[in-house]
Amino acid sequence: MASGPDISVVVPVFDEEGAAPALAREIARAFAGRDFEIVFVDDASRDGTRTALSALKAEIPQLRVVAHRKNAGQSRAIRTGVLAARAPLIVTLDGDGQNDPADGPALADVLAAGPPDLAMVGGERVKRQDSRAKKIASKVGNSVRKRLLKDTANDTGCGLKAFRREAFLRLPYFDHMHRYLPALMIREGFRSEFRPVNHRHRETGRSKYTNLGRLWASLSDLLGVMWLQSRSRVSGGWDEV
Repeated sequence: MASGPDISVVVPVFDEEGAAPALAREIARAFAGRDFEIVFVDDASRDGTRTALSALKAEIPQLRVVAHRKNAGQSRAIRTGVLAARAPLIVTLDGDGQNDPADGPALADVLAAGPPDLAMVGGERVKRQDSRAKKIASKVGNSVRKRLLKDTANDTGCGLKAFRREAFLRLPYFDHMHRYLPALMIREGFRSEFRPVNHRHRETGRSKYTNLGRLWASLSDLLGVMWLQSRSRVSGGWDEV
C-alpha cells in the first residue's frame, strides 16, 4: 500500500443526514493530533446524507466520502470503506452516533501496541442506551452465538472496533459478517481482545434493523459461520525456505 495515514476511521451510513455531520466533527476532534483519515461510506442514502457530508470536506480535510451506487447493507459498506482506506489500522463506528468517537483512539492504541497476532480490539457497550426489548434480544443472541462459536465476545453488535486492515481483508465476505468478526478472526488464526466503551442515545433517525429481522438473519448466519469453522485448517504461519 502507498504511504498513507496511520489510522483510517470507517463509518457506514444510510439515511443519517441528522447524525452524520456532527459525528464527523466528533471523530475529527477525538483523533486530533494523530495521522488519520475519516472514510464515510454512504450506502445509497435517500436523504441528504451525502450532500451534508460532502459540504464538510473544506472544514475537515481528513474527511473522505465514498458512495455506493446501490444500497448493499452495513457489512458491504464497511468492506468498501476498508478497501478505500489507506491506513494499516482501521477503526469502525456506527453512523447513528450511538458509538462515542472518544473511545476510538484507545482501542487503536491497544491494537497498535499488541503482538502481530492481535488483529482486533472490539468495544463492549456498557450502560446500553437501547430499548428493553432490544437489549434482551441482544443479550440472548450474544449468549447463543458465544456458546456455539466460542468466539469469547460478549457484544459483537458493537460497531466500535479497531482491527488490522490486512487481517480483515483475509476474512470471507458475506452479508452481516460484521457481527461475526471475532469468530472469523479466530478462524484465520488471529486473536481478539475487548474493552468497555460508552454507548449513547440515538438523537436522530431510526434503527435500520428490527428484532425479528435480526433474528431471521442471525439463524442462517450462525449456521454458515459454524460451517466455515468446521472447514478451517490453520497452518500456524509460513516461512520462505
